[in-house]
Amino acid sequence: MAVRNSQQDNGMNKLPRRIALMLDLEWPYKRHASVFAGTQRYAAEQGWESIVDEYAYDTIPKQRTNSRPYDGIVARATSPLVTRAHKAGIPVVNVWRSSPVRSELPGVFPDYTAAGRLRAEHLLSRGLRNFGTLGCRGDHAHTLETTEFKRTVKEAGFFCQQSEVSLSYSKTLAHWRKTEQTISEWMDSWELPIGVYVGGDSIGRIVAQKCRERGWRVPEDVAIVAGRNQETLCEHPRPSLTSVEIGYERVGYEAARLLHRMMDGAKVPAAPVLIPPEGLVVRESTDFFAVNDDVVAAALEFISRNCHRRIGQNDVSRAVCSETRTLQLRFRRVLDRPIAAEIRRVRIERAKRELSQSERSLSAIARDVGFGEAARMYEVFRRELGVNPTEFRRQRRMTIQNE
Repeated sequence: MAVRNSQQDNGMNKLPRRIALMLDLEWPYKRHASVFAGTQRYAAEQGWESIVDEYAYDTIPKQRTNSRPYDGIVARATSPLVTRAHKAGIPVVNVWRSSPVRSELPGVFPDYTAAGRLRAEHLLSRGLRNFGTLGCRGDHAHTLETTEFKRTVKEAGFFCQQSEVSLSYSKTLAHWRKTEQTISEWMDSWELPIGVYVGGDSIGRIVAQKCRERGWRVPEDVAIVAGRNQETLCEHPRPSLTSVEIGYERVGYEAARLLHRMMDGAKVPAAPVLIPPEGLVVRESTDFFAVNDDVVAAALEFISRNCHRRIGQNDVSRAVCSETRTLQLRFRRVLDRPIAAEIRRVRIERAKRELSQSERSLSAIARDVGFGEAARMYEVFRRELGVNPTEFRRQRRMTIQNE
């Protein structure tokens, strides 16, 4: 194992800095792998040597010496790491919001409060008036999101049915059965239609399954915003689940940058660095509007299912057995916009989803979401969003830049 001595620390050599990464990479979650990716992007820019060491605290000598294995550490920090790193004089940046020692270390975290607000505002914008949350006990990130979700809903004048499951909800068969019972009891209290925030992607899948078992439609009866955009779980099977792209790679990048400043002797920030979410990824589980008008609701469902085709207001009117003028008046009364605007909105949302999640060409996306040609999609994006499709795709994928 290579070590660092005091002369090396004082800059009397040109060896690259050695940075340990203790991030529980055996778990295939974005909050682990993407944070790691962010640290690697910054390390590559600085010419650092990165060492994955899931037991970095054991690598550090028990007593302080003139040599040390690492210049700094980015970690999902634990108590043993804090103790050993402090004695060795090795700076540590924490990236685990639920860490038991989070108050003892500088940290870089996602802004989970902003994510909770984003989820609530999205469901409120869908016209929903009933809400629920399902989080995990002991997960500080879920607590922050749930608290802000409930506050935002309450501020809008509505009530939220809250429930929690164990962090180890599937550890044993007994845990699993208890989790199923908790979810069922939570769902028994619902008044449909309802919008729910589910803390985990996998738990969101369970909730969607339970809705199907009860004969409830997603999203018409139950709109679900779940997890932190683990794509495989969110996109399959249908209905795909709306989620929040937290931006974990940006967390890793900023954690490495903060560590850099600390290794150079800069003052440690008094408060954690919070990284805002990249945005909401809207999928089928919330792709609708809750309305009290049955005819408008049927029209919205027709638009949702057929917006990829060349449809107009007359096609929508015929589908719900209504005169076009009458349906236009109902749309304006219920949604405050005409039929054509709703068709355009749905196409834009689906185009945004494709641009964010795929490498498909603009022509293919424009054709499949109903714009027909890329030029038409370009025109609509510029008018409605102020950016063209290419700029939108770049913005959604853009990671935080060097200041």
